Amino acid sequence: MKQATFHQLKVFEAVARHSSFTRAAEELFLTQPTVSMQVKQLAKVVGLPLFEQVGKHLYLTAAGQELLATCREIFEKLSQFEIAIADLKGLKQGCLRLAAITTTKYVIPRLLGPFCQRYPGIDVSLTITNHERLLASLAENRDDLYILSQPPEDIDISTHLFLENPLVVLASRDHPLATEKNISLKRLVEEPFIMREPGSGTRKAVQKLFDEHGVCAKVKLDLGSNEAIKQAIAGGLGISVLSRHTLTVEGTTSQLVILDVECFPIQRYWYVVYPTGKQLSVIAGTFFEYLLNEGKELAIADYLRKHILTKP
Repeated sequence: MKQATFHQLKVFEAVARHSSFTRAAEELFLTQPTVSMQVKQLAKVVGLPLFEQVGKHLYLTAAGQELLATCREIFEKLSQFEIAIADLKGLKQGCLRLAAITTTKYVIPRLLGPFCQRYPGIDVSLTITNHERLLASLAENRDDLYILSQPPEDIDISTHLFLENPLVVLASRDHPLATEKNISLKRLVEEPFIMREPGSGTRKAVQKLFDEHGVCAKVKLDLGSNEAIKQAIAGGLGISVLSRHTLTVEGTTSQLVILDVECFPIQRYWYVVYPTGKQLSVIAGTFFEYLLNEGKELAIADYLRKHILTKP
């Protein structure tokens, strides 16, 4: 095993985690033939096959399972070493690894700006991903901190609320409901809806509200992107429910408007979490305190400064 390289171990771990050479190649920004070659060379060093292909599915062999456990131990030790070195260096230099769900892309980069200006020696790795992949990273403790709107109940984590994430009803500015007040849910669901994909936190929250009031929306279109939904609304395809924070880049000239609807906004929150018992580095701990103490004020100030959408 002394002939194995660290790069080969990283490639192998990615393939094992995804059960896919293609997805591992995408994550590592490598070609699939390169990934396959690295795994083949590693298997040659081990002296046994690491994977077996059964139909369309890829499985670890017994040797592969042993190597995966060893890889994770190695990566965890290196992570602990990085934390120790960062602590020795204080906040002068080091790396902060963050993972956040897709909707936070409208807020987290803006909060990172002042933090990075305050600590210019820190390198930040920010992964924006969907809820499922973030939970996978959290379960494997791959990052320092995780930011999401639905903390899992089946993982032992430390959870801290840091920012409101209200869901509002959006329509085009020339929509018939744009000037109405206190629109009832019964009236609202007569309109065609554009929804986030099934399984998204936003869609679940909207569905829960509608179920509680015995109404059913007419979903005309499912889209997996907030930006695509906003374009569809502006194009007159229907109305939708999104986080108010998705409007922070719109400005007052936007074609969208927030409707005045009963039971809205739906009050939700963003949380910063990490595995219970995890030892936060000095850098991660400092950013954690920054989010809790200053994050809300910075987000609100940014929101007001941009004069975000008001009802006409």
